[in-house]
Amino acid sequence: MSLPQDTLDRPLRDLRVSVTDRCNLRCGYCMPATIFGPDYPFLPDGDMLDFEEISRLCRLFVECGVEKIRLTGGEPLLRPRLPDLVAKLAAIDGVKDLALTTNGLRLNEWVVPLREAGLRRVTVSLDALSKDVAKRLNGRADSVERTLTGIAAAQDAGLGIKVNTVVQRGLNEGEILPLARKFKGTSVTLRFIEFMDVGNCNGWREEDVVRSEEILEVLGKEFALEAIPPNYLGEVAQRYRYTDGSGEIGVISSVSQPFCGDCSRARLTADGKLVTCLFAKDGHDLRPPLRNGVEDDALLALIQATWVARMDRYSERRNEMLQRSTSRSKVEMSYVGG
Repeated sequence: MSLPQDTLDRPLRDLRVSVTDRCNLRCGYCMPATIFGPDYPFLPDGDMLDFEEISRLCRLFVECGVEKIRLTGGEPLLRPRLPDLVAKLAAIDGVKDLALTTNGLRLNEWVVPLREAGLRRVTVSLDALSKDVAKRLNGRADSVERTLTGIAAAQDAGLGIKVNTVVQRGLNEGEILPLARKFKGTSVTLRFIEFMDVGNCNGWREEDVVRSEEILEVLGKEFALEAIPPNYLGEVAQRYRYTDGSGEIGVISSVSQPFCGDCSRARLTADGKLVTCLFAKDGHDLRPPLRNGVEDDALLALIQATWVARMDRYSERRNEMLQRSTSRSKVEMSYVGG
């Protein structure tokens, strides 16, 4: 049933599946409280794909070449019965890696059933260790302690763990060294991410971007690092290891060094849209054919044709696009996932 892989300009290997557009943490990066307040119209439950629909689509994506599936949101741990979905996805032949991205606030209570269902890795968002800085970023000083508790629970459960930190100038660049000290010598891989202009609501300005070379310069003041090769083609993080053997660290240079040419990542929104770029204006709606009885062959052909036809190069053309129009609409981060 699968179409030939050589029809693809960039192979499809990685699928991000958003299971909800809701979140339990307001943050300036993707869900500013001024926009996503208590009256914000999130997706009705009936608009979201159910677990059978998600698992069917994921099986078809695997036939297109996907090897890694990551559950995202919003905050995926707000989706009821999430371990049931993990078990369905873990049972798909060809899934080599099953991961979850979370803010960690509920990870402590869910990590064991998720691990037992087949989850292998978690990526936890943590932008500060300082409670004061965290409160400035997301309005909750208690988020740090709860997230760290979740990370510890994931370690105890034997999950692979990465921690992602988005660095914004004037807000949390002072957290770079404290975070590195916290996770150096542990099983946790810390990754610093350049502040991106995702969505339409995070107030992005180029002057707020702390570039990876600056982050590495800060780290170099205290730690000896050496570059190491990527784990696979298309890996977005530039990897470095501590020369004393106490682990590794990464930087994701999505603004200063775009990696569109190697991108192998597609995104499936909670309501069934296939989005081929984090900066896309919209997605390709798979829910109508899915719910109208379309056979697998036709759905598979639609997925493959959408991927082959994509022309996404926003990060490489950012300056051109911004100069051309300041009102270009993009899918919100909370809707499409990471």
